[in-house]
Amino acid sequence: MDDTDSPTDDVPWLDADERRTWLALLQLTTLLPGSVEAQLGRDAGLSFFEYSVLAVLSERPDGIARMSQLAMMANGSLSRLSHVARRLETKGFIRREPLPEDGRITVAVLLEPGRRAVTAAAPGHVRHVRSLLFTALSRAEQVELGRLAAKAVLAVDSPVSAAMR
Repeated sequence: MDDTDSPTDDVPWLDADERRTWLALLQLTTLLPGSVEAQLGRDAGLSFFEYSVLAVLSERPDGIARMSQLAMMANGSLSRLSHVARRLETKGFIRREPLPEDGRITVAVLLEPGRRAVTAAAPGHVRHVRSLLFTALSRAEQVELGRLAAKAVLAVDSPVSAAMR
């Protein structure tokens, strides 16, 4: 590259529609988590990640998950889960223990107080999510948003995008 070349000469800039879409998506991804976090904190005394961990465990028939699987299913890192698991243990909501078949693996076990906490928090959480997102969209728009979001997640979480991070 010489002095006359610009590092942006080959960049396909966003057109007006793409820019509006991108900015709307940024606003949504900025505002939505904060609103959900505030509702759960106010109404249930839980962070969104704590709620997610408890919800994942509550959906498993035995209420047990390997920590590595739980981190992935709750959309967090193992390090973040470790800190949250410590808080949830202090509250008496979960217990961590070695997997009986392989003591090198740690599992999280949902305890009855944790099940009660997530069960009590769920109705308010669902009402809030519905009011923020679903009441503003028709059923067809909801389906389309879900389809498009899943498609975008695949692009963001692809091996190619992971290599670029």
